[in-house]
Amino acid sequence: MKKITDFFWFCSGAHIETLKKYPTEHNKYVGIGATIFFTALFASLSGGYAMYFVFSGSSAAVLFAMLFGVIWGLAIFNMDRYIVASIKKTGGSNQQIYQALPRILLAIMIGIVISRPLELKIFDKEIRQKLKTSYLNGQRSKIDTLNRAFSDKYSIELAKFEELKSEKDSLEKDINRSRYILNQEVFGDKTNQTSGVTGFGTYAKQKEAIINQKEARLIQVRNDIQRIDDIINRRKEMEGLNSTLLFNEKQLDSLANVAGFADRNYALGQLSFNPDGSRDVDTYLAISFISFLFVLLECLPVFVKLMSDKGPYDVALQNIESVAIHNSEKEKDHKIVVTDNTLDTLNNAEIDKKKILIERRVKKDLEDFS
Repeated sequence: MKKITDFFWFCSGAHIETLKKYPTEHNKYVGIGATIFFTALFASLSGGYAMYFVFSGSSAAVLFAMLFGVIWGLAIFNMDRYIVASIKKTGGSNQQIYQALPRILLAIMIGIVISRPLELKIFDKEIRQKLKTSYLNGQRSKIDTLNRAFSDKYSIELAKFEELKSEKDSLEKDINRSRYILNQEVFGDKTNQTSGVTGFGTYAKQKEAIINQKEARLIQVRNDIQRIDDIINRRKEMEGLNSTLLFNEKQLDSLANVAGFADRNYALGQLSFNPDGSRDVDTYLAISFISFLFVLLECLPVFVKLMSDKGPYDVALQNIESVAIHNSEKEKDHKIVVTDNTLDTLNNAEIDKKKILIERRVKKDLEDFS
């Protein structure tokens, strides 16, 4: 327990040697340190999970995820430790709040960042289903776009193809009706289109000749339809229409498994909306509460430090810092005095040296003059 306590004291950023002298403060800083540690642990898991999807599909994805998770967790740990340690219990409440405000804003941002990847994991099944729907709709939209582009590009061929199909259908119906009338003519059924004479007479031969002409035209139309259909299929193959198909369930599962962080993040955002575009309040609140939980967890050490009363440890730490500042200023003043004395000594030595040089020069001039 002593090692665990010392570790959490280290996590809280406290001055351990000073903190040991005040037992009433021990539990408070154990709680602060534990909160900072577990926040960093969640950040490590969150960052590693996010990086896993960045390198998804690579054989080294797990290794990169673990490495980045450790680095990200240590960075958040160091930042939280600095935030809490930098809040001093000196001054009034307003001054402390003003001092902690930038750190609270930073803690909120960190909480939002580390909560997002964990939300992706919590709503993994719903995200996969949303991704499948999104990929299927995207593929359907792609096929529709290709079909529209193909129709615009080959509008003449397609119009001719539809015209021939309409003519084929019309000829087939007309031939069937003409054969029925021919049978009535042969069997002597009297109608407004038959003579009523039994046998294969002149009228029957005329009707058969018309049917033969229509059948010959039908054969030509069918050949033209087959020729244009072959041309259209070759063009579709060239344009990629035949190879672009809707995804099956297996393909959708595979795409959802290798989906990147951006796609999963977008799908998570879409979970808060119904298909008609209205807000899904239940899902929105569930996702928001998870974000609020991590934001609160990240801000908790700062709030604990602000809400706690000024204890003996804070007073002792303030005194230690005041003594250290006083000694530093005293040492600085001493260095300034020593520097000034040294300068005075150097200046005096320089003056004496100049006097000696002048005396030597005067003595030499007098010798030369004599």
